[in-house]
Order: sequence, then structure tokens, then C-alpha cells
Amino acid sequence: MSEISNDYSQGGNMTTLHIKNMVCDRCKKVLKDELMGIGVEVVSIELGKLEIKNSTSANTTTINQIVTANGFEIIEDKESLMVERIKLYLLALVEHLPIQRTENISVLLTRELNKDYSGLSKLFSRNEHITIEKFFLKLKLEKVKELIEENKYSFSEIANLLDYTNSSHLSKQFKDATGLNMTEYSKSSQWSRRPLDKII
Repeated sequence: MSEISNDYSQGGNMTTLHIKNMVCDRCKKVLKDELMGIGVEVVSIELGKLEIKNSTSANTTTINQIVTANGFEIIEDKESLMVERIKLYLLALVEHLPIQRTENISVLLTRELNKDYSGLSKLFSRNEHITIEKFFLKLKLEKVKELIEENKYSFSEIANLLDYTNSSHLSKQFKDATGLNMTEYSKSSQWSRRPLDKII
């Protein structure tokens, strides 16, 4: 394999790549299949992280091309990696319903990432031009759209799943963000969900 650049970290006979925009199991499957198709031996793959054998015949340029062609991006610096870890943690909260929080997001992220929240907040805002709290709200509202479209839950149940104190609070946030109330959205013929990796 050609010389590894600073967007890779090596250990033993494996290389770890940190990948941006991997937000679902389908993302993992697509990337794994594509890489294996060019002879890359994938040791493990999880959201935001990929481990491959160093003995692969594919060079770093080819691997980069596969990653980029599928809408992903290799993370090249520590700040970007930390931002991605914040995103993936919040995404996991929204994907594994019900959200059951007894502590604020600030406390959860501080413990999860072992970093002071003030620093995490400034880092995230500087890189993404949005606060962590507003990003989390956007994630939750996209999840609300998904649940409305599935038509399996009442609005009150959706509010409960996403850790709102009541459906009125959720309804107000939804209307402010979309211009429609939840009933109007459910009856709309043009739903407007965005992929979670395109929230910001």
C-alpha cells in the first residue's frame, strides 16, 4: 500500500479511517461492498469508522475515490473528527427510540467524549455554523417527519418517543420549522424530509 497520509491512523497490520457522513446501516453496507469490490479487506465498519487490512492491494488514492464517490469523506483533522463524533452521538439518540434522557445533552456529551462542554459547543459552532442544541432539534424534527409519514403513532406518542414534555411543545417547534402543523404535514402530498447527513 502506498504511504498513508495524515487522514489515516495505523496500528499493527490494520489502518483505521474516520469517515464523515456515515449515518445509517445502508451507508456501511454500500461502502463495505464498494471497497471489497476493489480488493480492500474490511476488518470492521461502524458509523464513522472503518478498519482495513494494510495488505490490501488498493492504494490510498483509489480508496479515497471510492469513499468520495459514495458521498462520504475521510476526516483529516482532530477538530473535524470531534465534530463528527458529536453528530454521531446525537444521531444515535434520535435513531434509538424512545429517547430517555434524565440529563441534559451537555452532560451526556461531556461524559461521552470526556471533554468540557463549553469547548465542544464552541468547536461545533465554529465548524458547522450552528449550535449543538439547534442541530439536535433539527435531527429530532426530521425524525418527527419520518414517524408522521410511517403513520404508526399518534402525535402524542411521537412527542413521548422524542422526549418532549407534551405534544403542544412539539407541535409549536414543528410549525416554526416547517410552516405546517403536524396534521397539515401528514396530509401533504409533498413530504419534505432531508437525509440526516444533509441536515446542515
